Amino acid sequence: MSDGPPAGRPPFDPGYHPSPRPTFEAPTAIPHAAAARHVWGDAQSGQVLDWIYVSSNRIHQLLFEIPVAGAFTHSDQHRTVFGADEVLYIVDGDVAFADPESGQVLRARSGDAVCFGPDTWHHCFNWGTGAARVLELFAPPPSTGTSSAHARTRPLLERSSYGDDAILGSGCLPGSRLEPGAGRRLALVRPDDLVWRLEGDHVLTGLIASTPHLTAACCDVRSGGWSGWRTHAGDAAGFVLEGTLVLRVSGGSGRAWHELTPGDGFYVPLGGGYQVRAGGGNARFLLGAAPSYGGG
Repeated sequence: MSDGPPAGRPPFDPGYHPSPRPTFEAPTAIPHAAAARHVWGDAQSGQVLDWIYVSSNRIHQLLFEIPVAGAFTHSDQHRTVFGADEVLYIVDGDVAFADPESGQVLRARSGDAVCFGPDTWHHCFNWGTGAARVLELFAPPPSTGTSSAHARTRPLLERSSYGDDAILGSGCLPGSRLEPGAGRRLALVRPDDLVWRLEGDHVLTGLIASTPHLTAACCDVRSGGWSGWRTHAGDAAGFVLEGTLVLRVSGGSGRAWHELTPGDGFYVPLGGGYQVRAGGGNARFLLGAAPSYGGG
């Protein structure tokens, strides 16, 4: 979560603690083992494990895990309503996302993403047979007051709804655009919904979402050579999904490079550049850029 043991509870409830905010001044490879650890939530909201890769003054990227039969909802201390645009990409698992204020519920599986804007309450339930892992991109980031500070300004949602009763008896068909329910703020983006763009000879980029604050995309890198130098009109955060990604960053030492595998990440601040190539077969990484994507 944006602030924030697998199965089971810790031996005591430590109360509310803000999440770590790892920052970097230069382009940096971030192995999964180096991500900051945090437990978000309490006994009422449910608890999830966070691996926080970066939380700069422009973008926030973390991976969270929900155990089998687990969930997160909200509590007074942990309110899941923020002042940012969010993209939640399902790395592994089968989950149900809900807007408990409107009753909207979406089911998302590995490779799908759920997107929503500011002031959207959201809950998540693990519906699979293993742990669910979700990559979160969040902008504007917590350093600007958009996470827990913003949540405390919102009235506490006292009652949660997990179904849009306006649809019952309405005659609408599943998947139609005739759904009568108001306030449907969660958007489900599946792999076939991506908007593709070819960026050089070796990177095919599928846009998941692009707002004035955040662009998220899946980038497929084919083997055969380096991409051109890539820059963005904001901070960029990457997360390797498949294959081996070879990364070279501007300002590095000579011809040094990094070999990243699934679960590893990287960060490139505004003004920095990077090159990628696939090590062996093809590779895929998730990319967030904030506030703007720029030319890629």
